[in-house]
Amino acid sequence: MGEPGAPTKGTRPEGAVSETDASKKVREMFTQIAPRYDLLNHLLSIELDRLWRARTAKHLRHILDRPNALVLDLCCGTGDLAFALAKAGKARIIGADFAHTMLVRARGKATGVFSANNEFPKAPGPFFEADALQLPFADNSFDLVTTAFGFRNLANYEAGLQEIRRVLKPGGTVAILEFAEPPEGWLGNLYRWYFCNVLPRIGGLISGDRVAYAYLPKSVARFFRPAELAALMTTVGYPSVEYRVWTFGTVALHTGKR
Repeated sequence: MGEPGAPTKGTRPEGAVSETDASKKVREMFTQIAPRYDLLNHLLSIELDRLWRARTAKHLRHILDRPNALVLDLCCGTGDLAFALAKAGKARIIGADFAHTMLVRARGKATGVFSANNEFPKAPGPFFEADALQLPFADNSFDLVTTAFGFRNLANYEAGLQEIRRVLKPGGTVAILEFAEPPEGWLGNLYRWYFCNVLPRIGGLISGDRVAYAYLPKSVARFFRPAELAALMTTVGYPSVEYRVWTFGTVALHTGKR
């Protein structure tokens, strides 16, 4: 998994010495970059992030089409996946994130503050401020729990999967959309060059926080390979785990049933 000696238990931003410290630093980073977060996501991915979320929603449509289904979008950030899920079906979508400034953006989209020309005609919500490792929801609450590009930032991956499992109904589904390291070869090497050299500079220049965008490629390099994450999910208690890899191996969608 990732670089030699890399932490396997959870993310560790530079300078973090404990899980509590890691969570604090991640929250501070996302609090800082929230105002330019959506712009940079779309710009730096060449709009592919919209495609990945739409594909995720399409794959989960059999759940989203159920009017009585309750869905939690975890580590929801500014709400882009929550909006994609809401657009794709009839289920009720709520969001949760521990970065307040991200939730301000998500709530603003839902109420039209940050949207023009009815960009988000079907709004999810409410959006809760909550830690993914200590969710304020009862056991067996949700038919589906999703997370897009946020699971990688948890301070303890196993604890995160266990907490998701706790709030899922029996037979419920978890869906984790995350970056992945592409295979070796010229295309993978080109991607890594862009990800490690170009992306941090552009992200830092526009957001004013180069540290946050230097953290991004490092966190991906140290994260699980798709098969490794699937194995952990199985170990934690998801009996049927599947994953699919998109865009030359740079993104993976994992799904599992409780």
